[in-house]
Amino acid sequence: MLTGKVLVAQGGGPTAVINQSLVGAVMEARKFSGVEHVYGSLHGISGIVNEDFLDLTQETTANLELVGNTPCSALGSTRDKPNVKYCQEIFKVLKAHEIGTFFYIGGNDSSDALKILSAMAEKENYPLTGIHIPKTIDNDLPVNDHTPGFPSAARFVASAFAGINQDNMALQGVYVGVVMGRHAGFLTAAAAGARTFGGDAPHLIYLPERAFDMNSFVKDVKKVYDKHGRCVIAVSEGIHDKKGTPIITKLSKTVEKDAHGNIQLSGTGALADLLTDAIKKKTGISRVRGDTFGYLQRSFLGCVSDIDAIEARQVGEKAAQFANFSNAKSGTVTIHRVGDYAVEYKLSKLDAVAGLTKVMADGFINKDANGVTSKFMDYLNPLLGADMPKVGRLDASNRVKKILNK
Repeated sequence: MLTGKVLVAQGGGPTAVINQSLVGAVMEARKFSGVEHVYGSLHGISGIVNEDFLDLTQETTANLELVGNTPCSALGSTRDKPNVKYCQEIFKVLKAHEIGTFFYIGGNDSSDALKILSAMAEKENYPLTGIHIPKTIDNDLPVNDHTPGFPSAARFVASAFAGINQDNMALQGVYVGVVMGRHAGFLTAAAAGARTFGGDAPHLIYLPERAFDMNSFVKDVKKVYDKHGRCVIAVSEGIHDKKGTPIITKLSKTVEKDAHGNIQLSGTGALADLLTDAIKKKTGISRVRGDTFGYLQRSFLGCVSDIDAIEARQVGEKAAQFANFSNAKSGTVTIHRVGDYAVEYKLSKLDAVAGLTKVMADGFINKDANGVTSKFMDYLNPLLGADMPKVGRLDASNRVKKILNK
């Protein structure tokens, strides 16, 4: 049963709807009479080690609703990747504060941390229920049909490329947009989400699920450019060669790494620069431009999928409800698609997601490995939400006949 003291934390990269999950968990937990306090850990698990908590029981419902509609992590986040020793320090604090339930909103690493903590609690016979609440714009958590945060980020990427398409038609050339996604290409693939007319961009999409070859890439670009007089390309930051080596490391002289030892992909515009330079040198096309979407796609205010906001709130609520079961066990809330589009929530085992990564299905990627299929679009479209921006186009049949015929 959900009683005593409850702790909630947010981990990893923020999203546009992560606070909906926070608010859902807090407000649902406060409904149970046995709950004494709902604490929030500032800056994720590092806040637990430092005993840096807020008492969210004292927050007004009105303010929580405002927070829920605000992007990014209201409690702050952390990139700390906990090992067993780190989790031992967390466990000490949980016991000292008599925390009986821990909600951790995050991705793969967050579920892994809960798995370690749950094992420690079981070994010491300490009554701890750990519920993982899914979140990631990468959409790479196994078991889940999709994860909160992805639909809103996908809506942003699709809308951005629709705008880029209009820009590129007005002033023709080649454009390369680098989108987040180290191992999974869902977000980059979402660039196709707002295509309306034949020939609309992106014309080419490159994902980390397929090996990237520079010569084939340049040939693809030249072929599209020769056909349309322009070319717009969506590229995942995680593209790699057939050996699995990230392209950025093959072409860049200096490579940064993050705190986990991962090659820094999102904090630099190097990949876009490298690809645009290659296009210029090998095709002779002069007007070639590149952008790195970076943090913009993660928590863009005013570009939220209504489906995403609803489901992010509900996974938080379901976490509290699952924790209130008489035989409550640790686990992860998972989202499952039903019918044309509806979802149901289940409590799955932490082992099913902890430290694991889901990638795009083969059926979502075209045979040339430079685009997506209609099957992927059927998967994506409901997630983008209602009222996607629409574009208009002037009627080419209204062209006035030439008189001078120059």
